Amino acid sequence: MDLAGKLALVTGAAHRIGRALALGLARGGADVVVHYHASEDEAGETIRRIEGIGRKGYALRADLADPDACGPLVAAAAQRLGGLDVLVNSASLFESAAFEEITTEDWDRVQAVNLRAPFLLTRAAAPLLRERGGAIVNIADLSGIQAWKRFVHHGVSKAGLIHLTRTTAHALAPHVRVNCIVPGTVLPPEDYTEEQVQGSAARAALRRIGSPDDVVEALLFLVRSDFATGSTVTVDGGRLLT
Repeated sequence: MDLAGKLALVTGAAHRIGRALALGLARGGADVVVHYHASEDEAGETIRRIEGIGRKGYALRADLADPDACGPLVAAAAQRLGGLDVLVNSASLFESAAFEEITTEDWDRVQAVNLRAPFLLTRAAAPLLRERGGAIVNIADLSGIQAWKRFVHHGVSKAGLIHLTRTTAHALAPHVRVNCIVPGTVLPPEDYTEEQVQGSAARAALRRIGSPDDVVEALLFLVRSDFATGSTVTVDGGRLLT
């Protein structure tokens, strides 16, 4: 897929990696709907940067924990853009707790945003993407592959997202391609100390952390490569090797 003139929806695109993904698509030539939940000011900044690149950007708010919000978000995005070529499921909750402390409410909240919402968004977007030979890219993380003992509910949601990628790639072929990116430490949590950042670097085979641009490059490859579907691309500096 040539991104020039294409139309994209990126969830969770107000800041951090989601913003980088939205800007990467804009630099590739796409107009982008920036989804956000609570970060209105940050979403506005993302839009300003998209417009600075010379592409059109629109901000749409939706609470993806609400199952009734997902279909209308896709419909509103397609209306603003005039269609839809690319869906990036980037919005995510990153919550940790000891296993014994995870409540039913904690479990349901994380699954709703991290797994149910991508399913509902994919289902809503599929007819639009099928018309245009579109693509979906899901953003997981290493907790969906590794067992992180303080991230049980998060890890299960991301493992489910990885498998959702494979099953929907099969279900929506040959007209819609679906792939997944599994980033490692490319943008440490804002409350990380320097010692924690260095610890993350030491756990990777390359002995360094990455950057959001590394994830953007994977996104652009998966969107542009018309023979890639059902793939999970790990961008972790070799952390899974150690």
